[in-house]
Amino acid sequence: MVRTGPVPRSPRDAAYPSLAAVERAVVDCVRCPRLVAHCRSVARGKKREFRDQEYWGRPVPGFGHNRARLLVVGLAPAAHGGNRTGRMFTGDSSGDWLYEALHRFGFASRPASVARDDGQRLLDCYISAAARCAPPGNRPTREELASCRPYLEAEIRLLRRVRVVVALGRVAYEGWLKAAGWWSALPARDRPPFRHGVEARLPDGTILLCSFHPSRRNTNTGTLTRPMWHAVFRRARAILESGRAAPRDRLRRGSRDPAASRRTGRRSPPTPRRPPPGPGGRRRAAGAADSAEG
Repeated sequence: MVRTGPVPRSPRDAAYPSLAAVERAVVDCVRCPRLVAHCRSVARGKKREFRDQEYWGRPVPGFGHNRARLLVVGLAPAAHGGNRTGRMFTGDSSGDWLYEALHRFGFASRPASVARDDGQRLLDCYISAAARCAPPGNRPTREELASCRPYLEAEIRLLRRVRVVVALGRVAYEGWLKAAGWWSALPARDRPPFRHGVEARLPDGTILLCSFHPSRRNTNTGTLTRPMWHAVFRRARAILESGRAAPRDRLRRGSRDPAASRRTGRRSPPTPRRPPPGPGGRRRAAGAADSAEG
């Protein structure tokens, strides 16, 4: 049975009636003591390059347009990036790659994002993450990801026009599938695989595009190249302009849409689009997808 409205999935969802409410809750969040302590410690110690700046040092909220059709999901803020500036993917090399691509394909007003007050605007796009605090070693625990997931769940519920999701890294990919309900709704063999360039249509019409993260580890080694990176956002733009991504119908937890079953049943899993393999090959890519976030 299919439902068509943004019905809260739990009493917790009702606490976030707007994206502004989610933002306030994220900024004030102290659910994970280890992450709170790390963010504050980094903010006190600072990096020599930024010693004259005041660090944000708190959880970082999502950023973008409230009627966005494109949702970009990362892993977590970087210690001297988002944790310093207070904006997702802002102030580090990963953000340089992201905003350049967003601007190139018409999703951002400027090709760079350096501070919360720099005038940057996202156009038809919203950026979020699986975790909102900068984690030690860029590795949040499973428990920390689970504690943070209600914020992404609320954003997904409130961003009703999203048609395309770009997941940056395996943890972001799993985080979005879990927050959107597909991790539990689809049998494991029916879930889209994670590989760079994979494209899959979910039963509600949402298109999921997978990408390696633009971390220094991936970009400096050639695991992720500019052409590979641009191809993801070129495809996102093409899908939105073609109207291929249909309006979303939300499945009740534990139920299946008969039409969706025909598309993604056990015998007919979503067919991903696989571009030619980039530098590094499959063996290298498997360990490169979850590097440092922006």
